Amino acid sequence: MQIKRQEIIKRLNAQIKVNGHIIGVAAGSGMTTKYSVLGGADLILALSAGRFRQTGRASLASYLCYSNSNCIVMDFASRELMPLMPNTPILFGINATDPNINLKKYITRIKNAGFDGINNWPTMGLIDGQFREALEEEGLSYSKETEAIKFAHEQDMFTLAFVFDEMQAEQMLRAGADVICAHLGLTTGGVLGAKKVQSLDRSRVLAQQEFDVCDRINPNVIKMVYGGPIKSPLDAKYFYDNTECQGFIGGSSFERIPAEKAIMNTTKSFKYSNNTKEEDSLIKVLAGQAYDYDYVEFIKDHIKNNYCKPIYLSELALAAHVSTPYLSAKFKKTVGCNFTEYLIRFRMNKACEFLKEKGTPVGKVAELVGYPDYIQFTKTFKKYKGMTPTAYRASISVK
Repeated sequence: MQIKRQEIIKRLNAQIKVNGHIIGVAAGSGMTTKYSVLGGADLILALSAGRFRQTGRASLASYLCYSNSNCIVMDFASRELMPLMPNTPILFGINATDPNINLKKYITRIKNAGFDGINNWPTMGLIDGQFREALEEEGLSYSKETEAIKFAHEQDMFTLAFVFDEMQAEQMLRAGADVICAHLGLTTGGVLGAKKVQSLDRSRVLAQQEFDVCDRINPNVIKMVYGGPIKSPLDAKYFYDNTECQGFIGGSSFERIPAEKAIMNTTKSFKYSNNTKEEDSLIKVLAGQAYDYDYVEFIKDHIKNNYCKPIYLSELALAAHVSTPYLSAKFKKTVGCNFTEYLIRFRMNKACEFLKEKGTPVGKVAELVGYPDYIQFTKTFKKYKGMTPTAYRASISVK
């Protein structure tokens, strides 16, 4: 049974109000859909990229003529996804630039098939250079994706738009998109993950620029982020704390990366008598087997677990058996800001959480986030949040 657009919006806003954010999963199989919904997923995106991931290929396979993207989605989503989860919104990832369809009629077909909404995938937003120019000369441009959102909106279907810059955000808002999702590129991490992505902090800036457009044109639109450098809950929280982001959509983060790890390590445990278990970032770093992202995860995990204590990059470098400049460079290259900036921002966001608890004195909050000097804490908090801790607590009480 199809879920009405207003009902979906009502559900998502209720989740945001209660839980602080929502989760969307780009799925390629019934198994992913079933267990992600049991885990709390609020939306399912049926994308051809997910189907290719299930075959051991990278998401970019969606862009080449191995198969027809729209046919792939119509086939597997109708058979595997919709019968399993009739009460969870399932969005059809439409290839709007397919020259073999009448876009308006095809969206009607999607609606009649029982899908609750659409999403623009594959998207021209990930293509650039001469190839992009050649496609646009043939009329295969991002504007087709905007048209798709517009047609679906006119048929009162729920719409989620991937956008890559402020102009596209404005176009999709005017087309009637219910969700603006800042697409940050293909997901890093794992065996098949993208090897080059923009930093966490650079992605934050780009996402907020698009969200600023949302606030100007339609403040009620739901704001989400997808992919790129976000491969862990801690990465997603970085966006919740430092932008107006209200949710995260993942494909590889929920489907490919967990499967890679689980299958490899389960196989190892059967293969070797010592029942080898998965090594976390700390073990890899201390054993000298780390990649760049292991060093970064090592630092972020240490901050998450020890933010109330003094933390020095030099000590972390000593524990990791690398030089401080080397560790600092690895962190800044991946995250986009230096270690000190990340640590301060993490502590200030934690302080905001503690300040919401009325029974905790402000002086105690300072100690809880690693600032024994109350005056220093107050100055730092005002610099990053634009007001004193006391004023921040008062502003929450007013709301």
